Amino acid sequence: MREASSSEGRAFEIPLSDPDLTEEELFAVDSVLRSPEIGGGAFVEQWEREFAAWVGRNHAVAVSSGTIGLWLALRALGIGTGDRVILSGYSWHQIGAAIALCGAEPVFTEIDYWSGTLSATRAAEASGGGVRAILAGNTLGHPAAWKELQRLAEEQGLLLLEDSTESVGSRYGDRRTGGFGRVAVFDFSQPGALASGEGGMVVTDDEELAAQIRYGRSRSREERFSGIATMVPPLHALPSNLTAALGLVQLKRVEKILERRRVVEAWYFQQMKSFEGIKDPYVAPEATEVHWFLYPVHLGTRFTRSSRDAILEDLVQAGIEASAYCQPMHLHGCFLEGGWRKGRLPVTEKVADRSIVLPFHAHLTEEQVAFIVKTLKDASINVGAGAAIYL
Repeated sequence: MREASSSEGRAFEIPLSDPDLTEEELFAVDSVLRSPEIGGGAFVEQWEREFAAWVGRNHAVAVSSGTIGLWLALRALGIGTGDRVILSGYSWHQIGAAIALCGAEPVFTEIDYWSGTLSATRAAEASGGGVRAILAGNTLGHPAAWKELQRLAEEQGLLLLEDSTESVGSRYGDRRTGGFGRVAVFDFSQPGALASGEGGMVVTDDEELAAQIRYGRSRSREERFSGIATMVPPLHALPSNLTAALGLVQLKRVEKILERRRVVEAWYFQQMKSFEGIKDPYVAPEATEVHWFLYPVHLGTRFTRSSRDAILEDLVQAGIEASAYCQPMHLHGCFLEGGWRKGRLPVTEKVADRSIVLPFHAHLTEEQVAFIVKTLKDASINVGAGAAIYL
């Protein structure tokens, strides 16, 4: 396993993520490097076809990142200045950034306390007043409440969009995540299960919408002199054949990758069983399969944000790269001008202040998982005097 370094240069013996790469990926990249075309081309088109088939969608458009993919989808759907989009604030900030970049106003809404996904009930309360769409995420790999959200979108005449940037392989009912909403967006940067360095995918069943997203993304050589294809300025967000070659091999191996991660999850569960007050991560009844983005730990209410940070520091000092899951999006500086302040979303803030994500990848050993959990236990006792912790 490779040693990882943080942005501050600190080395970690146990990194938060470590891509599952084999000789197959190395051979695929080498083949592209020896070819006459390393930019976007046939590999990208094949990647799109195979990913769409795997998710169960009619169309897929490869993009340079999930954020750009969402921005392109919003633009193709005509969402912009004056429009409002409901979303959870409990996620990586890049998702909210795509909404802001297209000129729309994000309407941050509370989450379900247990699943961490957007609350359909609270989303219903926030609809109206210029809201045109609901963007629901499969948070940390746990599927959103799609049945309730689809009903709400139909009743209110709203577009339903799916953020699957943290969700590869999870299922809600009999469908994979990415199979809900008018469009769904994936991202293949770390620490996701499928890693192609960077890059993302927008999937949909709407042929015309897929074409609009594709035209907004890039132009093919054949389209350079087309008056129709050049009516919308392209973003030039086409991934390279190098990215696509990695993505294709990762997709070919996806079931093996997910199975290995399930083994690591089982080790965590076994170690956590001896941890007083610990429960396995919550899985809703409708979530028939959950593949975690990272391994989530939810600290009990007797822990504060400062004690969470102290636990994280103990983990870091032990060479374990762990992190708070997120800073709620409504507390980011770029959204404060919209009137968002601490206290507006108390459930989201409470969960975020007590959330930790632990290393989760295929290269972890059972001994390393045991060490991570022991370090977590010792740290929690030190700062919480034995207070209960809940997963």
